[in-house]
Amino acid sequence: MRILVIEDERKVANFIKHGLEEERYIVDTAYDGNTGLNMAINNQFDAILLDVMLPGKDGFVVLKELREAGILTPILMLTARGSTDDRVQGLDLGADDYLAKPFSFEELAARLRSILRRTGPDKSTKLRCGDLILDTVSHFAYRSGVEIELTTKEYALLEYLMRNKNKILSRSTITQHVWRHNFDPESNIIDVYIKRLRSKIEGEDSAKPIIQSIRGVGYRLRDVPGDDNGND
Repeated sequence: MRILVIEDERKVANFIKHGLEEERYIVDTAYDGNTGLNMAINNQFDAILLDVMLPGKDGFVVLKELREAGILTPILMLTARGSTDDRVQGLDLGADDYLAKPFSFEELAARLRSILRRTGPDKSTKLRCGDLILDTVSHFAYRSGVEIELTTKEYALLEYLMRNKNKILSRSTITQHVWRHNFDPESNIIDVYIKRLRSKIEGEDSAKPIIQSIRGVGYRLRDVPGDDNGND
């Protein structure tokens, strides 16, 4: 999952970034409202953590302009101003949740997981695809009850595939969400990580394949494996 943190206090931003990266999120940061607004409009994020008191454009203005631009990304507002009026204003402008400073990282992480569940198709903390289960709190993966050890990038890739199961995902889309940069057609990094995931999840001679290659396009995680006609 790719998260944008818009926070002008660099120590706070770095604290959040470090904590979320330990939770296996991909994190981008912006330190003013104008930069954050630009990044949110021109990139795909799964959620945005948005401070209210920002230089340039404040958080309320950024929130309003994002919603007016049709950006529906879940937004968690962060602010030292915890008055009822401020909370009401943020929620009325389209925020999904509100967290007053100071806060514990554990609460921030829990609220982030909550808005991702509420705004996503899967409301559980456990993502499922057939007999494959990914626990988004413990970060453990299981297939047929057997635990699968994943690196940080393997986890991020599998989570993105599972949150979008049965959808064909282009290499460009996967790169933006998992590697945080534009797709390089000369790079085979996605194929390398897909191969690693297949080896761990499906085994070398698995009779129950889950990750499907779509030739010339990308990949799809399927609930019910189909035939491989027309695929790699």
